[in-house]
Amino acid sequence: MKPNDTDAKQTPSQDSAVDAVPGAEASEQPAHDPIAALDAERQEIKDKLLRTLADMENLRRRTEREVADARTYGVTNFARDMLTVVDNIRRAIESVPAEAKAAADSALKGLIDGIELTERDFLKALERHGVKKLDPEGEKFDPNLHQAMFEMPKPDVPAGTVVQVMQSGYVIGDRVLRPALVGVATGGPKAANGAAAPGADSSSAS
Repeated sequence: MKPNDTDAKQTPSQDSAVDAVPGAEASEQPAHDPIAALDAERQEIKDKLLRTLADMENLRRRTEREVADARTYGVTNFARDMLTVVDNIRRAIESVPAEAKAAADSALKGLIDGIELTERDFLKALERHGVKKLDPEGEKFDPNLHQAMFEMPKPDVPAGTVVQVMQSGYVIGDRVLRPALVGVATGGPKAANGAAAPGADSSSAS
């Protein structure tokens, strides 16, 4: 009975010895490659760095645009308010007829000259801050810069030409501060399709 018991007790120990063979489990799992892991980590860090650099470049450009816009258009509201002052100065000058100005005594003439000088200095001050006056008489009508108030038949002028400026316009930078109020020539006779025929004369119409 004892030898059988001994053999029975030894059997499990032999099985466990077989299970505990070094490398048995490792052979069943893929080997870990540290070089591949480091390469993947390096690539991930590189991608994050490139995205960060791109974000920083976009931020730099956006900041530069905002600073440039603030420098150019920061005085927009103030300049728009000042246009009323410029208009009043111009009305004061135009209220004096040329004959009265020519016949005025030295005191009145000096006053008129002073008002005209004030207007010129005012416009120069606005221009230093990026505000420019539009006097488009004789130029082609531009709906982005001008507002047509009426049309005027002018056979000797190409259609669409500004022939009268009722109120000067102003721009600041590349933006319209106030469009010029203008009268536009209708040009020569109308063509057969109803469109204006710039430069057309009576002989061509017949």
